[in-house]
Amino acid sequence: MLMDELVERFLTVDTTAICDGDKTTRVMASAIRPRSANSRIVGPAFTVRCRDDFLAVLRAVEIASSGDVVIVDGGGREIALAGELFARGALVRDIGGIIVDAGYRDMAYVADCELPIYSRFVTPLAGTASKLGELQIPVTCGGVSVNPSDIILADDEGIVVIDPNKIQTLLDSAVAVKEAESKLIERLDTGSTLSDGLNVLEHVDALTRSEPSSLKFLA
Repeated sequence: MLMDELVERFLTVDTTAICDGDKTTRVMASAIRPRSANSRIVGPAFTVRCRDDFLAVLRAVEIASSGDVVIVDGGGREIALAGELFARGALVRDIGGIIVDAGYRDMAYVADCELPIYSRFVTPLAGTASKLGELQIPVTCGGVSVNPSDIILADDEGIVVIDPNKIQTLLDSAVAVKEAESKLIERLDTGSTLSDGLNVLEHVDALTRSEPSSLKFLA
């Protein structure tokens, strides 16, 4: 799927619909929080692994392609691995976002920055810049595995990681979920109940009889 098409399609759904479409979706820990003015991310992962040293993050910002999302496995340590200068540099290079499983700093600038930035911590203490680290390898960020070129989707609800081979099918499912939700919302707005739009009674009855069942939208 072309990136422009992916971006356009994700704008019509959200991460909640993505997760509803596939309960096995990789979701980063909620401790990885948005720090900038823009929380929405759509793009392929450019992975980094480093510990208490930000040189590898700097390298990633300088060599990642336009639209790439820099994913930093910083081991969840409370050390800043990026800050204002990295955000400004990423904007110049049209990077799609920065997600750091460690610390970020310079919130006076970052809080109003349009580059999507997420981190586990905010701290003034920066790491060193003397270790190469590792780029474009499988990493762990926010408690989930991330491979180079995995698709990263993020919004106010959280961050999800998708196998690029599954993105088309998953977006189709997410669109279907949003359409069904919209129909139910229309019913609720006109005075209908949740049971008017969901198979609540049938689902409960089936489970009571120990029969397999799932909660579904009604046509």
